[in-house]
Amino acid sequence: DVKKAIGVEDDVKLSINAIKVLQKRYLLKDADGNVIETPGQMFRRVADFIARADKNYGASDDDVKKLEDQFYEMMTKLEFLPNSPTFTGANTKVGQLSACFVLPVGDSMEEIFEAIKHTALIHKSGGGTGFSFSRLRPTNDRVLSTKGIASGPVSFMSVFDAATETVKQGGTRRGANMGILRVDHPDIMSFITAKEDNKRLNNFNISIAVTDKFMDALEKGTDYDLINPRTKEPFDQLNAKNVFELMVTKAWQNGEPGIVFIDKINKYNPTPEVGEIESTNPCGEQPLLPYESCNLGSINMSMMVKYDETTDKYSINYDLLKLTVQKAVHFLDNVIDMNKYPLDLIASNTRANRKIGLGVMGFADMLLKLSVRYNSDEGIKVAEEVMKFIDDESKKASRELAKIRGSFPNFDKSIYKNGEPIRNATTTTIAPTGTLSLLANCSGGVEPLFAISYIKNIMDGTELVETNSYFTKLAKKKGFYNEALMKKIARYGSIQDMDEVPE
Repeated sequence: DVKKAIGVEDDVKLSINAIKVLQKRYLLKDADGNVIETPGQMFRRVADFIARADKNYGASDDDVKKLEDQFYEMMTKLEFLPNSPTFTGANTKVGQLSACFVLPVGDSMEEIFEAIKHTALIHKSGGGTGFSFSRLRPTNDRVLSTKGIASGPVSFMSVFDAATETVKQGGTRRGANMGILRVDHPDIMSFITAKEDNKRLNNFNISIAVTDKFMDALEKGTDYDLINPRTKEPFDQLNAKNVFELMVTKAWQNGEPGIVFIDKINKYNPTPEVGEIESTNPCGEQPLLPYESCNLGSINMSMMVKYDETTDKYSINYDLLKLTVQKAVHFLDNVIDMNKYPLDLIASNTRANRKIGLGVMGFADMLLKLSVRYNSDEGIKVAEEVMKFIDDESKKASRELAKIRGSFPNFDKSIYKNGEPIRNATTTTIAPTGTLSLLANCSGGVEPLFAISYIKNIMDGTELVETNSYFTKLAKKKGFYNEALMKKIARYGSIQDMDEVPE
């Protein structure tokens, strides 16, 4: 038995690749590095720990036990999984359960190195960090205290990068950062090209905070102002089209930089009176205020369907989806209470807004079951309907929780203040679900199938061969399945030009 050889007794019936990931990263180990829990025990550890939060709100021991069983069932059926730190941190000494953090970076040596220290603590606990470097004075600007000149945001990013490289998140996952710079910062050109040789800032994703003013200038083909953040005065001008073309060229060359529409994000900021959003977490899915964190979880959409034998067709199981959303929101709200935060300031800010991020994975798999093409109008329609349903139901579930637990403390400073109390300032987030979708054996996030068959490299160079189970089933059903074909597909990834596969 391959799973036993890996050193894991699989009591939940997961895929081999899921077991490999669990063994590497999630299952508890003894002092010698031997696995000391089964996947079932891991899910039970998480379910038990997260359900305990209900005791804070007067739940009886019986109710807490029932809730624990519901959480356990939902996870072992792979209908919903929380973000990785919840698995690695629940009921452990570290106890840190959130994936996403944003830290401010101020324009002084003290503030910069304070941020680096906080970053190291967050990475050590299993979280990822996002920063805006837009407050830092530009290269060659004056440093009044020493009469010297500033080295600029990109040089300081290298220090954050080196710290991340050294910490490497205590071995459970790679340290990840998001570095953001406003498009009107004087150093924007060197920021856009900062990663062009692939040798620098390898622990960073970088994105440009694009403003409405810049987009207007781009549309008109005019210049726009660069602003010195130290003086708040115009510093110079650049042509918007030239800047945008450089961004596009670099993104085409190696995927960076990304773009964050910062004014649009703040237009929908749920707590504008609390502060302005200036950055997101490492993968860009969760905009957060400085010193705020968010815990995520994803519903496996490939499980949210039902099969009708008479028609031989699948349809979306909205009853199951509704129930799963309700339980998932309850779960994620409990995580906020049970979390051990790396800094007191993050604890207070997170509890003040109680942001949760319920997302999806297995979306492409669901479309396959529904026989809907991913790149069709119908595919978009299904996406809109499903996500509207999840968004609406997550808000309803959050309002139900607020009846028992009260709204989030900053409710009166939020966009919800004139309406019904709600427990969480945000409820949804679409995350990439890199490892979670491996665990659930489904397609990642809302992405199309990466390939029918491919090799995935995980931490420390382990290679996992992934073959899509629906394709395998279909190939057997239609009678064109054979091992040689599967190996050929793994080599090429795509089946577009293969005569052995019927149209």
